[in-house]
Amino acid sequence: MDEQRYLYVSDGWKSEVRRYQLGERNGTLVAGGNGQGDGLNQLNSPGYLFVDRQQNVYVSDWNNNRVMKWNKGAKEGIVVAGGQGAGSALTQLSNPSGLFVDTLGTLYVADTSNHRVMRWSQGATQGTVIAGGNGKGAEAKQLNGPIGLSFDRHGNLYVVDRLNDRVQRFSIE
Repeated sequence: MDEQRYLYVSDGWKSEVRRYQLGERNGTLVAGGNGQGDGLNQLNSPGYLFVDRQQNVYVSDWNNNRVMKWNKGAKEGIVVAGGQGAGSALTQLSNPSGLFVDTLGTLYVADTSNHRVMRWSQGATQGTVIAGGNGKGAEAKQLNGPIGLSFDRHGNLYVVDRLNDRVQRFSIE
């Protein structure tokens, strides 16, 4: 939900994201909706969402290995992370999941199949590994299929480390 109490729902089958007001049945298309694909007006298995204060919608586009930003009212999205095919280079993602965008526009993304969390500064062409990235595993410095993330008011990062059945906390500077 955003601050105006709109509910946002990603639909992996229809490759779209819709915004709903309380009591509304059909909602308003805010991302995708042009069939499954990798065009800037398409999504392929959209999953996690983040909505900023301007109602811009960030979507983890799972099968396209990218994160898209759809400005309010836009007909096309902008690739803000990944989009270079699946891989582990700093320009790539592999099945992105959980998202968070801070007030400076910095994007944090759970890079599920690379077992890491990436940070992408606004306008950056590559990201930085801020958690995990040390191979799949159960040690404190490793992740195994991270899917969700969140921050507390002290700037600590919490990562849902799905295949290790745990939530890990990281201090991020």
